[in-house]
Amino acid sequence: MILVLDFGGQYNQLIARRVRECNVYCEVHPNTLSIGKIKEMNPKGIIFTGGPNSVYKPESATISTEIFELGVPVLGICYGSQLIAHLLGGKVDTAPVSEYGKTEVAIKSSSSKLFDGVSSKTICWMSHTDYISKAPEGFEITADTPVCPVAGMEDEKRKIYAVQFHPEVLHSVEGSKMLSNFVYKVCECAGDWRMDSFVATTIKQLKEKIGSGKALCALSGGVDSSVAAVLLSKAIGKQLTCVFVDHGLLRKDEGDQVEAVFGPDGPYDLNFIRVNAQERFYEKLKGVTEPEAKRKIIGEEFIRVFEEEAKKIGAVDFLVQGTIYPDVIESGLGKSAVIKSHHNVGGLPDYVDFKEIVEPLRLLFKDEVRKAGRELEIPEYLVNRQPFPGPGLGIRIIGEVTAEKVKIVQDADAIYREEIAKAGVDKNLGQYFAALTNMRSVGVMGDFRTYDYAIALRAVMTSDFMTAESAQIPWEVLHKVTNRIVNEVKGVNRVMYDCTSKPPATIEFE
Repeated sequence: MILVLDFGGQYNQLIARRVRECNVYCEVHPNTLSIGKIKEMNPKGIIFTGGPNSVYKPESATISTEIFELGVPVLGICYGSQLIAHLLGGKVDTAPVSEYGKTEVAIKSSSSKLFDGVSSKTICWMSHTDYISKAPEGFEITADTPVCPVAGMEDEKRKIYAVQFHPEVLHSVEGSKMLSNFVYKVCECAGDWRMDSFVATTIKQLKEKIGSGKALCALSGGVDSSVAAVLLSKAIGKQLTCVFVDHGLLRKDEGDQVEAVFGPDGPYDLNFIRVNAQERFYEKLKGVTEPEAKRKIIGEEFIRVFEEEAKKIGAVDFLVQGTIYPDVIESGLGKSAVIKSHHNVGGLPDYVDFKEIVEPLRLLFKDEVRKAGRELEIPEYLVNRQPFPGPGLGIRIIGEVTAEKVKIVQDADAIYREEIAKAGVDKNLGQYFAALTNMRSVGVMGDFRTYDYAIALRAVMTSDFMTAESAQIPWEVLHKVTNRIVNEVKGVNRVMYDCTSKPPATIEFE
């Protein structure tokens, strides 16, 4: 495995994903990890991430020079490269000219394993105000730019490598090749971490861990909880009970689709309980218009319903959660701000009688969870399900939530998704949906005056959901969607398209 040590860089998860794309297992840990723990983990290579600070300031993140005496190859990226230089006797200064964005880098070494097969001039992503003004003794300068004298350096004897740019970012045209060279040619990794072996190993481990015990899973029908449930089902069969709470805020027919896959007529060996709690949620939401209040009511009520069902089952040994690796990294490194008050199923451990939590996906990124789902032959529409907020349509309906409004947005959203898929424009979209505004306006249908709601359509392109650009959906598709919605969805006489990016807007409406 490759160990990524985080010095506060924004691309720490991206580095791990790029390494895993080479079929090499990788973990991200804070730079404060002890040398003893690193020895215990026995990594084949170590990568230092970027970071926001200047290495020469006393308060900046650092690490013991013992790490260079372990005999394990090290690759420093951006701040990580400057830290190597600083710790080993080189010099780091404020650069006369900062470099940001796509930059042409000249490769000066023809024998470097890191740059094997890389073009002599290659485009890389730079993001720095400091630079290495003098490489440490024993290091060869392997790359430069017109304003950065040490864009790459290495001490091949000690297997210490450093690059000022970010090879993990897609804008670095041959960055993936460099990282592949590091893990294969420098670290000599086997490249045998694959999804089929992950699935088989995980099922075996779950069997051993749970034995004859009972497990309980809150199933939402989203990809994370679905994959977690199927892994448990393969491992322990009927010892698993899945509780699916239909809060009446799912997309059209979604509750029935989840039941078709996981219910008694589905292919999986497990106990499935569907709780149709729609009216209960609508009653709780009556008269509530403030977005955060709606989120909290839905989250709290979900826990209440789940708790009631769990009590009927009695004590269980294990509670199954669909935690994935970005959640682990963010909570473990303590560098992420809380964006939402309700995400997935928060707070369940306080309300359910269980001995231990099982998180079979805690080492996987979202795209890897989808790969695991395909390995397990879960239906494609579940594996590729778009991100869907925990409060569901409750935050895609502006203002008060009612059964009538839910039906309007479900029908409009179903038409929109159907036409987007039919036109084949869904492939590049990160997320797309219909929302119901709280605006009513005058319209005319036939010879009659109407006073009905306006639907807002949203579609964005994004790689990380932290930022997003509004997608340019072909006009003929939007035109067809609009015609169908105003003709087929009762209570709607106007359709609008949201052109706002994130920021300043969010992807969801509330």
